[in-house]
Order: sequence, then structure tokens, then C-alpha cells
Amino acid sequence: MGGRHLAVGGDVTESSRGGRFGDRARALVKSATVKLEGYAAKGRRESVLRLSGLGVIAGLLTAALLMPWAGTTGLVVRDVAANFMAMPANLEVPPLSSRVLLTDDEGEPFGEVAQRERENLSLDEMGPWMPEAMMAIEDDRFYEHSGLDLRGVLRAALRTAQGDMQGGSTITQQYVKNLLIETAETKEEVEEANARTLSRKLSELRYAIDIEERYTKDEILEGYLNLSYFGAGAHGVEIAAQRYFSIPAAELDPGQAALLAGLVRAPSLYDPINHPENAKERRDLVLDRMVATEVLTEEEGARYKSQDLDIDPTPRGGSCSESEYPFFCDYVMRWLAESELLGETAAEREQRITQGGITVRTTLDRNAQDSAQAAIDKRVPHEDSTKFSAQALVEPGTGRVRGLAQNLRYGFDDEQVGSTSINLSVDKADGGSSGFQAGSTFKTFTLAAALDKGLGYGTSFDSPKTMSISGMSNCDGGTMSSWNVRNAGESDEGGHNMISATKGSVNTYFAQLQKRAGLCATAQMAEKAGVRRADGGELGVWSSFTLGDQEVSPLNVANSYATFAARGERCEPRPVHSITDETTGEERTAESDCEQVVKEEVADGVNHLLQQTFKGGTANGLDIGRPAAGKTGTTDGAAYAWFAGHTPNLASAVVVGDVRGGEQNPLQGVTIGDRYYGIVYGGTLPGPIWQETMRGATADLPSEGFARSPRAFGDPDAEPESGDDDSDA
Repeated sequence: MGGRHLAVGGDVTESSRGGRFGDRARALVKSATVKLEGYAAKGRRESVLRLSGLGVIAGLLTAALLMPWAGTTGLVVRDVAANFMAMPANLEVPPLSSRVLLTDDEGEPFGEVAQRERENLSLDEMGPWMPEAMMAIEDDRFYEHSGLDLRGVLRAALRTAQGDMQGGSTITQQYVKNLLIETAETKEEVEEANARTLSRKLSELRYAIDIEERYTKDEILEGYLNLSYFGAGAHGVEIAAQRYFSIPAAELDPGQAALLAGLVRAPSLYDPINHPENAKERRDLVLDRMVATEVLTEEEGARYKSQDLDIDPTPRGGSCSESEYPFFCDYVMRWLAESELLGETAAEREQRITQGGITVRTTLDRNAQDSAQAAIDKRVPHEDSTKFSAQALVEPGTGRVRGLAQNLRYGFDDEQVGSTSINLSVDKADGGSSGFQAGSTFKTFTLAAALDKGLGYGTSFDSPKTMSISGMSNCDGGTMSSWNVRNAGESDEGGHNMISATKGSVNTYFAQLQKRAGLCATAQMAEKAGVRRADGGELGVWSSFTLGDQEVSPLNVANSYATFAARGERCEPRPVHSITDETTGEERTAESDCEQVVKEEVADGVNHLLQQTFKGGTANGLDIGRPAAGKTGTTDGAAYAWFAGHTPNLASAVVVGDVRGGEQNPLQGVTIGDRYYGIVYGGTLPGPIWQETMRGATADLPSEGFARSPRAFGDPDAEPESGDDDSDA
């Protein structure tokens, strides 16, 4: 390495801006003028005109700034300089945009999101070669000038006049231009920063002079190297080193540094991946400049020029698609865009996300997430299949979303079977689908409405295989038409009370219980618990509400069941624990938004009833080794199958269906995961997924029991009685 060092070489002092350089500057200007007149005489008038803005005017301004000229010409130039110096100059230098880092609840990173993928380094962390290579090719007199290099401008001017278009911008000027692009908020501002006009160059120069006055040379060079774009989505030297060589910037050798330094002028043209010949030619030019500036010896330069490019690329990062958990990542980023933790307005939040520099500690529990993913992949593989399964896990009492899993992989190719960009676990507004009919999981809300009205466990109805229900009213007071309802294949007909009907998921019983409790009251209870349509529309209050005819998401169902797990306290689901500003260290915590919406005794009664499904009911054999409550769900025609359930400290819901539409492609006579199903019920496929997930997800959680069954609802072990409607309690 040659004798020049970054810490050596001072700025031009105030005293040296006068006579000491006056004769030399006059000579340069005179020489340039004579040569320009010569080119004009040879018919190069167009080149002279092109040159006048960039070379002569900038040269005169520089001379006016550096030398105390006398005479009329000097006064004119001084006036030009005075007007120039009066231009706006205070360019804000904000923290450079970088990543949004996502971590799990324990602080372990799982994803990065960045509009501009960048990792900011100090100058010392960049190693010796990258700064030297950049100065050699872009501004070898960087440590000798004060923002505008007159020698460089005149050299570029002469070459431009000869037809070889040259920029002549110093590193400081380029830094200013990049800052203007970085801080641009509109497309027009970006275009203005890139415009090749005299006014833009003058403004850029004025800002450069101000930057030189306010920052040290090292600070400017550091900012420039972190801000520059190197192509392939790489902003800054660290990401560029990783993108093209899969190493940190500090480990770059002179040849690698030369290649990267050559990219900033035209990243696409010199792209070493797609245009290796152009890239090598450019790299060798930079190496020649490093030899000319005595950074390298001639022997060293020749040795590195003889080497191949040896590109070892790392795929572009900075998006949820590269995250360990892409669907959870996507959900978090959409939540942040709506969260006042990042700003009061949408524009403020968007700007904060774009700026980056924050660490988001999410509510993701890796154990829960990984358990759910493994259970789904085991039973509903994504390869060459249109069948899907999705699952959400929520913590009762806080709304913390602990996991979102699905078998379909994250991707944007609609033609590729087994992948999707749609987060099947969440609502449409959160990046999900329009939802799936929830089936008999909605019977839970009918139980809650009945208990809330004072009906007890012993409430009995004769429940035949089929029957017609009439006389129900919706929330507008309208009378519903007669409804023909039948039991599914997994249900038993006959006399049932709440306990036996819940265990057997008896449709005709719940149709009658809904009528007794009130259709509107049942729908309102569902809304209290947190049920919302996945498409954002209003719940349809129809006769078949208790059988789950509404399209909802797994997250919504899981969160609604969490309301009962938390003894009637509903919390809005949230995927974020806290946000930390990486520059200031300031931490903002996301608070739970919870409200008591269901009476504790009603929630306790529902929990008691849902525990019975594991005791010879539709969830028989799906226990998880600790107290749990749950409900199967199979929609009409087996379009979708569900299982939703909870412990006191974790709630989860699983859905299985077909992405082409369950109504047109029902779960009947299908083979999923090498197993044939005549019909998929909630307990035959979603149930085992839920069971395996919950066993793993709760392994490190305390084993808690539910509150005792309230006495107000009668005998917790009541047997069904014969006869119609004769045991209201």
C-alpha cells in the first residue's frame, strides 16, 4: 500500500485560498480558455456550449471563491460568487436508511426488511482497500480540496469538449447528490436530484461546500461509502461486499475493492454477474488508478489484474421472502404500517419503515411456531398439492400472536402449485384471504349466548337426524324463513342436553338452542368474543349462523376462543412486543388492548362444556396431556374442516381446505399426505394437527387448569333426559 493514508492530508486552509494558488488558478483558466477557443475554431461549437455550464462557470465560481481578484472582471465574478453563496446551503444529513430487524420474543433475529438494503459501518470497519479504491477512481484529490476540485473540473471539461463526457464531480458532490436522492419523498424530487442541468450542479456545489464546512473528510467519506449504490439491490459497501463476494467489507482485497469501486458510476453496465467482461475492464481501470496514486505498486496492480473476478454472490435479502418465517414477517410489517408506535399518520409510519434503523421484538414464540409448522407439514405436505392447512396461535389475556403457520410456501408465482403470497392464517386486510366458513366451531358462541341468557347444561331437546326450524328473528327484527337442518355423519340423533350435544356436535340440537337463546343474541355474542369476517364485511345473521356459515380466518377464530380461555376478556391480536430505535436506544412497548366482554361465569361454563369433547366426543383421543377445551368444525358439504381449542394460556385454530375453493373442491374422497379420506372431519385431520402443535407449543408453559364449572348452570356431569325441551335450568 502506498504512502497516502485516510487520516493524513488536510483541507485547504482559509489563508491558502488567496494568492498562493492565484497564479496557478489563473493559468489553468487561461489555458482552458485558449484550448476551448481552439476547439471552437475547429467547428466544435457544440462541445464548447456543452462545456460552458459545467467547466467555465464552475471554474469561475471556484476561482472567485479561492482568489482575491481585482478589476472589473474580478468584481463581476465576485458578484456571481456572492449570489452563489446566498443560495440555500444547509442540507440535512439524516441517519441513513437501513433495515427493520425482526426478532422473536426472546430477541433472536428471524428476518430483515429494507426498502434499501444497507448495513452502515464506520470508516474503520470498512477495511483499508475500499476507501482507497473509491478515491483512486472517483476523487484522488479528495483530502486536498474543499468540495470542488478545480483541476478535476477543468480536466473533465477538456475531455468533454473532445467528445468524452466526463462528470468532474468530487466525492463530496456525489455524496450530496446521493443524499438528495436518499431524502427525496416524491418521484419528482428523485428526478430533480438526477437532472443534468446547470442549476442542479450549482445547487449541488453549494451544498457540497456547506457539507465540507460542517463535517470532517473522514465523516464525508464514511457517509459516501455507506450511501452509494452498487447495483443488485446493494446499498453501501458492506451489503455490496456480501452481495458479490459473500464476505464483509473489511475482508475485501484490492482487486475486490476495485471491482466494487468501479460499480458506482454505472452499476448495471458494470454488473459482474450479468456483464463480467465490462466489470473486469472497469476493475482493471480502477487498479490502474490505484497504481497511479501509489496505493499499489505496479507489481501488485498487475497481479490483481491477472486474477479472475471470482464472484461468489449472496442472494438479495431485505424482504420477508428471505425471512425464516415469511408469513409472520409479512403480518408484522402490515401491523407496523397501521401502528401509532411508528407515527400518528400513515405517511409518518411509511417514512419510518423506509428509514429503518429499528429493531422490532415480535411476539413470535419459536417453539409454538416450529411445532405448528412441523405438525402441518407432516400431515398436509405442500408439494404438488392444492390442499392447504393454516394455523394461528394466540396468548389469552394479552392478544400476543405466538405463531402463524401454513403448508403452502411463500412465493409470488401463481402458476406454481404449493406456494402462495397469501397469508392464509389472517384476515384479508392483513395480507390474508377472504376467509373460510368456520363450521361447527361457531357452536361455541351459541353455548355462550345460551348460558348468558340463563339456560343451563341440562337444557334438553329431542334432536332428530333432520328437522325444520322456523320462527327465528334477525337483529333487524325480521322473521327468518323455515330452515331445514340435518346432523352430520359424526353426530348422533336423539335426546341431548348441552353436554352431550357439545360432545357429539349435534346440529339439530344447536339449531334449537340458537332459537331459544336468540339468533341475534348468538351473533352478538360471537362479535363480543371477537369474531369478524375475514373480508371485512358485516357478519351475516342467518338461520345457519350456529353452523359457522361465515368466512373467517384461523387467527380470528383462535383469538375468539382465547376470549373464553381468558375468562371473558377479549384482547386485540398483536404481533409486536416492542420497537427499539437503534440510534437512540429508545424503546416503545406495544400495550395489550383488552376488555371484559363476556361474564366470567359464562366463559367458565363454555370452557367446561368444551372440555367434554375430549371425553368420548368428537375430540376423543386428541388430548394434549393437560387441561384443554376444544371444538371440531366441518362445514356443509365438507368444504372446510376445522379444529379450535385452548388451554388457559394458549389458544389455537387449524383449518384444512383447498385453495381452489372448498365449495367446488370439497374434502371428500381425497388423498392428503399419502392418506385417503372418504370425508375430512374436524377431528380426523385438523384435530391431530392441533394436538401435535399444542403438545409442543405448551411444553414449556405451566400446566394450568380452568376455573370450576359455575353452579348456576347445574350439574356439570348432567346426562341428557328424554322428551322435548323439559329441563331448562
